Amino acid sequence: MRIERIVEASKVHAAADLFDAPPLTVATEHFLAQAGHHLLLAYDEGGRAVGMISGIEMTHPDKGTEMFIYELAVAPAARLQGVGSALVAALGEVAKDNGCYGMWVGTEPDNIAALATYRRAGASEEASFTLLNWDLIEGASE
Repeated sequence: MRIERIVEASKVHAAADLFDAPPLTVATEHFLAQAGHHLLLAYDEGGRAVGMISGIEMTHPDKGTEMFIYELAVAPAARLQGVGSALVAALGEVAKDNGCYGMWVGTEPDNIAALATYRRAGASEEASFTLLNWDLIEGASE
């Protein structure tokens, strides 16, 4: 398996099946152009993208900079082969290299696969929290 940091929108679009929906051209280009935004793809030995992770560096005046794992996905045929854990570890290395003091992620309490992946990659569980959401544009999630 090879993991690559992606900087070209064409590579994101070529791995579209790893995303919840087809990547939007403008959003993809905007994401990739932002300092502190990271997207990594895992490729199998045949060169096919089998996993992806995205992360965003977040800085706060009294805390410093930490990495937020925005999304992690592994192709069904590549699950349970260490792809997810390898992607988390690779993003952790990016975070360390960029001076982040930590890395965090949120997931549903019943998402057994995600919890196992993050724990296997070295995460420890903190106190539960409640996620609140504002839909600012009608129909934006469609």
